[in-house]
Amino acid sequence: MLAELISTKIGRPFWIDTLGDSRVVEIRIKLEAGILRIFARRSMTYASNTHIFILWMVGTSLVLIGIATLFLRGQIRPILKLTRAADDFGKGQVSSQPFTPRGAIEIRRAGLAFILMRERIERQIEQRTTMLNGVSHDLRTILTRFKLQLALIGDSPEVEALNQDIEEMQKMLEGYIDFARGDAEETTGTASLSALFKRQQEDFELSGKSLQYVVVGDDAVTVRPNAFARLVGNLASNAKRHASRLEITAKHGAKWLSISFDDDGPGIAEDMREEVFKPFLRLDNARNLDSSGTGLGLAIARDIARAHGGNVVLSESPLGGLRASIHIPC
Repeated sequence: MLAELISTKIGRPFWIDTLGDSRVVEIRIKLEAGILRIFARRSMTYASNTHIFILWMVGTSLVLIGIATLFLRGQIRPILKLTRAADDFGKGQVSSQPFTPRGAIEIRRAGLAFILMRERIERQIEQRTTMLNGVSHDLRTILTRFKLQLALIGDSPEVEALNQDIEEMQKMLEGYIDFARGDAEETTGTASLSALFKRQQEDFELSGKSLQYVVVGDDAVTVRPNAFARLVGNLASNAKRHASRLEITAKHGAKWLSISFDDDGPGIAEDMREEVFKPFLRLDNARNLDSSGTGLGLAIARDIARAHGGNVVLSESPLGGLRASIHIPC
């Protein structure tokens, strides 16, 4: 800039010492009578552009940060959609928006793999349900035929005993089918906690036993209604079989639904509280199936709770018996 100004303003040959290390810069200008030598401080011949450099750096950084943020948001959004779709499918819920793979190639491949996996699982569940429905229909037909044949024979103690065995076989068959089939094909809906507990309370009263319940928070819950009713019914029936008093406390919060079943029965030993969730396991040594059941009640209850994304755990009750606690995310 200094050289351009000297050439423009003066228009004579000149020389500038810009290679020196001293604090003074020498400027020589050729005149008609001789050479004009000018000595100036070096700081006077240089313009300070530090603030401009910092401004450019900050501005460029802000632009790059904005571009990177938009790019990352575009890549993270498909991952979040894939997470929500997998979470909804794990809970058995139908997503309000269909999932479509988007984003980078790796994310699209992961999304496509999830869709194929979901289709395979749904197809397997449908095939299993169809098979179990067919087996259930055939076996119930045979049991109905047995009932008709026994009805034609007439009344006798032997016939009555056979009818009881057929009824027990039918109950066992329904329990096995319910356990094997599950409720993965059921869609979600709204259920009333107080209505479910009220039905169990009436059942307890018919058996001459006591049931009290308390609901804290919203009474309506979004679950699979039939499966959730079976979950509550299995835990209540288990308490009714072994205890005379049951207290149910339900707390419906913003994130979790917690339900505790406290009874005054004999309870379960601490080292057996996980074992009882295994299918067909019975704590008693009785050979009479009428008193022992099928050993599937707690197994079905835990499967239903886990299908909703929660769990069922057992602990000691303040009433002296067993506490069964349900925890399900809302």
